[in-house]
Amino acid sequence: MLLSIWGWGGLGVVLFLVTFGPFAIFYLAFYIFCFIGGGFAVTLLYGKINSEKHLEKCEQSYLPPTQIGILKTLDEMKLEMKPIKIDRRLTGSSFIDEPLQQVIQFALRDYIQYWYYTLSEDESFLLEIRQTLQNALVQFSTRSKEVDWQPYFTTRLVDDFATHLRVFRKAQDRLADREDKKRDITEELVDSFFEAEMEMERKICRDVVCTSHKDEEGFLRDLCELLLYLLLPPGDFHNKNMRYFLREVLARGVLLPLINQLSDPDYINQFVIWMIRDSSCNYEAFMNILKLTDKPAELEAVKDKVLEELQYLRSLDTAGDDINVIKNQINSLLFVKKVCETRIQRLHSGKEVDALKLAANFGKLCVIPLDHILIHNIALQFFMDFMQAAGAQAELFFWLTVEGYRVTAQQQLEAMQGQQTDGKKQSSATKGLLKAAALGVYEQYLSDKASPRVQVDEAPVTTLGEKLQKDDPTPEIFDEIQKNVYDMMLRDERYYPSFKQSPLYVRMLAELDMLKEPSYRGSDDGDGESFNGSPTGSINLVTDACLPGFWGAAGVCNDHGKTYALYAITVFRRSHDGSEDCWKTYRRYSDFHDFHMRVIEQFENLASILKLPGKKTFNNMDRDFLEKRKKDLNTYLQLLLNPEMVKACPTLIPYVYDFLENKAYSKGKGEFARKIDTFVNPLRSSMRNVSNAVKGLPDSLAEGMTKVSDNMGRMSERLGQDIKQSILKVPPLLPKSDIDPEHCRVSAQLDDNVDDNIPLRVMLLLMDEVFDLKEKNQWLRRNIKNLLQQLIRATYGDTINRKIVDHVDYLTSPEQVADYVKKFRDSYWPNGILAETPPRRDKSIRMRTRIAAKTSLLGIMPDELKHIIGADTTRKGILRVFDMFQYQPMNRRLVYVFLEGFLETMFPQYKFPELFVKLHSRSPRVHRYGQKLKSSSLKR
Repeated sequence: MLLSIWGWGGLGVVLFLVTFGPFAIFYLAFYIFCFIGGGFAVTLLYGKINSEKHLEKCEQSYLPPTQIGILKTLDEMKLEMKPIKIDRRLTGSSFIDEPLQQVIQFALRDYIQYWYYTLSEDESFLLEIRQTLQNALVQFSTRSKEVDWQPYFTTRLVDDFATHLRVFRKAQDRLADREDKKRDITEELVDSFFEAEMEMERKICRDVVCTSHKDEEGFLRDLCELLLYLLLPPGDFHNKNMRYFLREVLARGVLLPLINQLSDPDYINQFVIWMIRDSSCNYEAFMNILKLTDKPAELEAVKDKVLEELQYLRSLDTAGDDINVIKNQINSLLFVKKVCETRIQRLHSGKEVDALKLAANFGKLCVIPLDHILIHNIALQFFMDFMQAAGAQAELFFWLTVEGYRVTAQQQLEAMQGQQTDGKKQSSATKGLLKAAALGVYEQYLSDKASPRVQVDEAPVTTLGEKLQKDDPTPEIFDEIQKNVYDMMLRDERYYPSFKQSPLYVRMLAELDMLKEPSYRGSDDGDGESFNGSPTGSINLVTDACLPGFWGAAGVCNDHGKTYALYAITVFRRSHDGSEDCWKTYRRYSDFHDFHMRVIEQFENLASILKLPGKKTFNNMDRDFLEKRKKDLNTYLQLLLNPEMVKACPTLIPYVYDFLENKAYSKGKGEFARKIDTFVNPLRSSMRNVSNAVKGLPDSLAEGMTKVSDNMGRMSERLGQDIKQSILKVPPLLPKSDIDPEHCRVSAQLDDNVDDNIPLRVMLLLMDEVFDLKEKNQWLRRNIKNLLQQLIRATYGDTINRKIVDHVDYLTSPEQVADYVKKFRDSYWPNGILAETPPRRDKSIRMRTRIAAKTSLLGIMPDELKHIIGADTTRKGILRVFDMFQYQPMNRRLVYVFLEGFLETMFPQYKFPELFVKLHSRSPRVHRYGQKLKSSSLKR
């Protein structure tokens, strides 16, 4: 049996080893050990839990009591703890450090201390937080001093704004073409805006951050945590409690309220009014805004305020001269009320049509002569479009090219004669270039090979061809044919007569600001403003020789219900023998206007010197206004009677005497003529004769011809591509690109080779986007560009450039930064107390603020800008900028764009662009756009 036990046991061991391997015995022992050890651990854990439960149920603990010495030692340690010393220096400038320390103190008091003291009285935590904040500010200040802020303010900031405006314009264009008219227009516009942004940025869309409050808070938390990583010492950053406290204070206590305020449309409107507070109210702009607005709520708000003011004025119990002023104000308010009611009724009735169609029915349209149209940039643009549609663009381009050729040829021949007088002989080269240019014009427009060919009689064309082959060309060689072409454009019913009846002519008048109602109620001659008054005061001046003198004041008269201002002029005339004559005469503003028109008509060279005070829409009988008008008219007559003026224009004196004689003034112009003069005057002042533009060109004929071709659009073979583009409608030769220029940032299209002058770059950048000059034809756009370049150079572009650089330095100076910090402190903590959230202003107040902001923006636009790009284009551009700021999600997007650009400039060594791409990748639009690109690439 023993043998069998060992046999079977050995066999089992052998089979076990063969089956499980030689190390199986160790595994078995290990498993047994783990089983026993696990059981022992479970037993101890079970006993520990039960014992703790038993101790908790006991009435008193069996642990020994704490010794009294330990508590005493802890108390002594608290008493001996030394306070933390904090260095109050932050930026190195005492101007900035003082208000900045106050901001830190207020922030700790109102965001941390008010709840921390309910938990603990230990000051060390608060001191540590303050020290951490100061360390971050020191790092921020040090970094900001190393950054060159000029490129950011002069290029990046402007590019971000212009690109934002481009995205808004694209969204507006899509909204105009939308088919779903039932959807809310605001929601649709915001949706289209962020779709356009996705197409523009390609990798970034900020719709989630700008429309979702939860996602916006998450974005700000991530951004603040990143800034704390860059600005805090490693020990402070890795302290989670400290980091989370600071992150929440910065994100929700500082940045989020600031962004809410900066993106509020009502706040922006108030800020615009505050920025333009020094400019006087433009009543014409106010009336234009009322007639152009499409928001009934704005008109209702203005109407309610007018009714309130009317009720107050009618309740006043006054007598004497004040009653005249009150009646004048009442009539003006009644006029505004009528305008509002008419516009509201039109909007509610749904009969609103295009403003140009309405303007065409205002009254008789102004007639702009063809010769004026041909030398005015804006008018010529519309006439070009009409002639191109009529298939007669060759005739127009021929006239323009010949005009440029004549002036350039005269200039070069005069220069050649001067060189011959000085002994220099270059006449053969000049004549050769002149002949080549003349042959180029002939071949381009008049030869049998010309396509299209100018349609004129063959006889003068044949004679011209023979002259060009035999004789040297003169500046007047094309005059006969040019005159025939001009007569054809003027009299042929297909051209200028049809142009005056076309919608393009009405649009041209709108751009020239010549589409206005015949008169406003309450004009300077008193239409409709009825109250009694009498002329007071007089006008007086004493001069030598035979020149009259005057002095005066203004009064108000009423004639059969019509009220007007009457200016009393006392004239003193001293004769050569020493005797003096004195008399009084009375003149209305319309008399001055008629007299001014006569003088300018007879003495055109005085048009740029004599400036008659402008008209006013209403409240023109106000005493302050009449006093100012009197002083302006006084200055006007003083200039006319200046000895130097009399010496230069001796034939002017009879006109002045006739105006100042004590008799009824015989007006030479009718009322309609005076109103048309008011409209046409800006056109006349903006006329730029071709010869004046060419006179300042380079001396060489080749350079002169090149410049003329640039200005006039067509000249010789050098502009073959331009000729084909405009006449044959061949697309211009541009660098090939797969990206639509409208789907990229504005700075991507900025021509760096044109001029590196900051003012010119900024002006071109903004004008293209604000006024949408890309819609203009290339001829006008090139002329605007050339005009801006000449304007910059003429006004000392380098000086302007230095002023811009100096202004940026001033904006970033310690004194200005300290002022910014003080304004931030005073706005958040007025009188040292945390400002309460202001209540939302009443809707009617916000609507009136919108009207006031639009009026201010439109009123500060200079007339020179309207003359360059057109009055209607200027209005549309300014109102587009205003409308852009009326949607809070879009404003938030602009604020975040500025913030991102600021951080990228501040920390160029870090990969902030890639970081923002990741942070904004949460938008569903980014994923949809990526899938769209993938599908389009697969189809290719």
